Amino acid sequence: MQILDGRIVASTILENIKNQITYSADHEKPMLAVVLVWENPASLSYIRMKEKRAREVGMNFGLYRYDTTITQDELEIAVSELSKNDKIHGIIVQSPLPSHIDPYAVIECIDPIKDVDGFTKTQIGNMFLGHTGLYSCTPKGIITMLKHYDVNVEWKNVVVVGRSNIVGKPMTLMLVNAWATVTSCNSKTKNISEITKKADIIIVAIWKPGFLTREMVSENQIIIDVGCTFVDGIARWDTDFDKIKDYVRAISPVPGGVGPMTVSTLIENTWKAFESKKRDN
Repeated sequence: MQILDGRIVASTILENIKNQITYSADHEKPMLAVVLVWENPASLSYIRMKEKRAREVGMNFGLYRYDTTITQDELEIAVSELSKNDKIHGIIVQSPLPSHIDPYAVIECIDPIKDVDGFTKTQIGNMFLGHTGLYSCTPKGIITMLKHYDVNVEWKNVVVVGRSNIVGKPMTLMLVNAWATVTSCNSKTKNISEITKKADIIIVAIWKPGFLTREMVSENQIIIDVGCTFVDGIARWDTDFDKIKDYVRAISPVPGGVGPMTVSTLIENTWKAFESKKRDN
C-alpha cells in the first residue's frame, strides 16, 4: 500500500512559486482576495490556511468580510469593485453563503482572469473545451498529485463518486480530457458497489462520512478521498480509511492528501492570473 501524500507535492508547487516571486524582475507581488460572508468555523479554518500559504510564498492577501444581512445587489457590487482593483490578481468567494444569496450570480461578478477558483462560466468553458485557463482547484490538484506519483489515467477506468459543481463534475470532465474512461456516480446510483469494485481509480467526493467501505473496493485500486464533514466538531472523511488503507494499492491520506493540493493549486492559479495580467499590460 502506498500513501499519496499531498503535502509533499504541494510543498514542491509552493516552493517553485515562492522562487518565482522572489526573483521576479519588477518585484511586484501577486494578491489573493477572499470574500467572506458567513463566518462558520470550517470556512475560517480554510481561509487561515489559504492566507498562510499565500504569505509563505510572498503573496499579498486580503480578507473582505461582509455581514450576513448583506443583500444580493450589495454583495454583487462589492465583488465587482474588488474585481476592478488592479492590485488584486485573484478573487475567491468563500462558501457557504447565506441562503438568500445566489452564489452563481456573485461569482459571475468576478473578472474571469481573476477567477482563481475556476467557477465562472468563462473558466468552466475553458475547461470543457480543453483550453488554457484557471481550472477548479480540487480536481486540478488531484490530477497534479496523480501525475506526481506516476499514475497515468489514460485508458484507466475511473469512478468519480459525487456530482458537485466544485469537485464531481469538473473532476469528471478533466479526466475525460485526459483520456480516462469515466463513470460518474452519486448517492442515488443503484448497485454502486458493483461499479466501484471494477474501477482502477476511485475518487470519492460525496461528503458522506465513511461512505466508501471496505466492501466497495478491490485490491490494486487507487483511492482518492475528497469529502470532509464535521460531525460533533470532529472531521470525518468519505472513506472508511482505517479499514481500506492496507487493502488497496494506494490511497490519499486524511488529512494530508487532497486538502494541501487544493490550497497549493489556488496559490498556483493566483500566480498564473498575475503572470497573465503582466503579459497583457
